Amino acid sequence: MRITTLLSVTILFLFIALNHAENEKKGMELPLIFEEDFEKGYSNWEVTDTKSWTHRKVDNNHVFGINRRKSDYKPKVRSPLHIALIKNVEAADFELTFDVKSTKDTGGHRDCCVFFNWQNAQNFYYCHFGAKPDPHSGQIMIVKDSPRKAMTENKNKTPWKNETWHKVKLVRDTKKGTIEVYFDDMKTPHMSITDKTFGKGRIGIGSFDDMNDFDNVKLRGR
Repeated sequence: MRITTLLSVTILFLFIALNHAENEKKGMELPLIFEEDFEKGYSNWEVTDTKSWTHRKVDNNHVFGINRRKSDYKPKVRSPLHIALIKNVEAADFELTFDVKSTKDTGGHRDCCVFFNWQNAQNFYYCHFGAKPDPHSGQIMIVKDSPRKAMTENKNKTPWKNETWHKVKLVRDTKKGTIEVYFDDMKTPHMSITDKTFGKGRIGIGSFDDMNDFDNVKLRGR
């Protein structure tokens, strides 16, 4: 009888502990502050060149994408040309996820970019998901009143596939300074770095000079 009682108490405590841990995990999840599926247009976005972006329907689904490699946007310092920033949203700590499809194979520097902690056109971070990594491709970059510069020494190729939707995730923790980016594999970072140069800022998607379609953007943050 005593053994049964002790066993029951032990099970109860385990249940309470597991439930508490699950609640803590849920409490740590950042709230959803922005969501976009482009079914109603792209009025929530500010782009650097309206001629380079197209909202269209593909297979009964609306996407927002870059339609040409060249751009009329001429940044003051060397940095990406195709940029779409979320309007009226800034975040410090956040988790951004979205779907992206490369629509033109341009070789080793074929890419999409994620822009974050954006202060202005000359001060921001971005992640360049280049097909083949080198000092100017496939790295986490910083633009700080000077041409873009790689902060990482990533060696992982970005496994682009023609006419295939890929999943991207970027997680930023400004207190720790961590930046983690994921491509298809949502458990193991594709690359990461620690840096505290920029805090709260705007967030966006795009490319240096390549063509992509974007969909299903979700931003959790504060």
